[in-house]
This record gives sequence, C-alpha cells and structure tokens, in this order.
Amino acid sequence: MAIHLPTPKQLRDLVTELLGRDVTLTPATPFAPGPSTPASLAIYVDDQLRVSALIACDLKLSAYAGAALGLVPPAGAEVAIEDGKLTDTLEENLYEVLNIAASLFNMPGADHLRLYELHGAGPPLPPQLRVQALTLGRREDVTLDIAGYGAGALSVVLLA
Repeated sequence: MAIHLPTPKQLRDLVTELLGRDVTLTPATPFAPGPSTPASLAIYVDDQLRVSALIACDLKLSAYAGAALGLVPPAGAEVAIEDGKLTDTLEENLYEVLNIAASLFNMPGADHLRLYELHGAGPPLPPQLRVQALTLGRREDVTLDIAGYGAGALSVVLLA
C-alpha cells in the first residue's frame, strides 16, 4: 500500500468547508521551518506508529487557521504572530483542523494515517522533525489565504 498525497484542490476544499470561509490556494516553494521561521508541525502515523507524513504550517497560517476555526477575531491571530508563538486556544483549534486533515490521507487503497501529535509554532522544533519537514520528493507546498484573516504557508510531506 502507499500513502496518498492530497491534491491542492483537496486541501483547499477541506479548509474551506472546515472554516466556513473562502480560501484561496496558490502553489508555493517548499516551506522550511527553522529557528527564524516558527512553524507548527503535525505528525501523522500509520497503524504501526511509523511516522509517515507531516503537515507543516508557518506561524501565520497556524494562527489564522486556529483563529478562524474558533471564531477568534483576526486581531487575536495578529497578536500571536507578533509574539512569535500560538496561544493555547489557537494551538488547540489548529490541532482540530490538522486532526480532521488526516482524512485527506485516508483514501481507498492507501495506508490509514492518524494525527499522532502537534508541535505548535513557537518553541523550537525537535531537530529530527525539522529535518524531515525539509524532505524533498513527495510533497505539496501551497500558500493558503483565509478570507478575513490572511495568508500563510502549508506543506504536506510524505516520509514513507
């Protein structure tokens, strides 16, 4: 079996439906989380608990998606961006978005994946995970612009 790489349309449709807002998606260069580019990193595992995929969101998208899901005013997301880290509420909301995003991997004939953990934007990412987020190959890199909030980077990276 293989892991399904979600298409840009699948990504946009899921986020649009989940947040109840228009979302514009554009192709982007690979996003590279690092010390100067805080990111949230969602870790997806298969049924044997093997890390099989990651979704990385830059700080802006992490804050905007978390705020939009929780109906937090855009100013709340902007404060988190200025502070360089997510609030607990924004991180919990982002967890819900990325937990539902696991459904994008679970297509007929593909390995079943589930969200194992989320490292919210702010604290440094574990080095091994940061390296995995930089993996080239089977990945999708986009910019999502959430109406009324703003735009940020999202990368889906398959590791298996």
